[in-house]
Amino acid sequence: MSKAGERGRVGEDHVCAYLTKRGWTVLERNFRVKGGEIDIIAERSGVIAFVEVKTRKFGSLAEGMDAVDAGKRKHIIYAADRWAEDQPEMHATIRFDVAEVVVTTEEHPRVIEVRYFEDAFDAFTV
Repeated sequence: MSKAGERGRVGEDHVCAYLTKRGWTVLERNFRVKGGEIDIIAERSGVIAFVEVKTRKFGSLAEGMDAVDAGKRKHIIYAADRWAEDQPEMHATIRFDVAEVVVTTEEHPRVIEVRYFEDAFDAFTV
């Protein structure tokens, strides 16, 4: 696995643990369809969160949130629609969250900081 891939995996693992500690159930990870992908899909109390995880190494000039531009949001929303189509019994509120994870620059990165943004965007702001 590449260093960037390792950083991303560490970030996603940490966010899954973060959500689980807060009472969320992780339903799926790395849900992919042609035209979109969702890092984490989680549920708690009738709310489904589609979570985009952006992991950056310490000292990076770019914020993770900056990478979730209109094009990225469009792909996430598309994938969320495809996922929801396969859940006809689901009657939940949905939201789109973004997690920024900062990790060390070491060969085996460790998490330094997590910033979690609930309702970071909605399907109408694309």
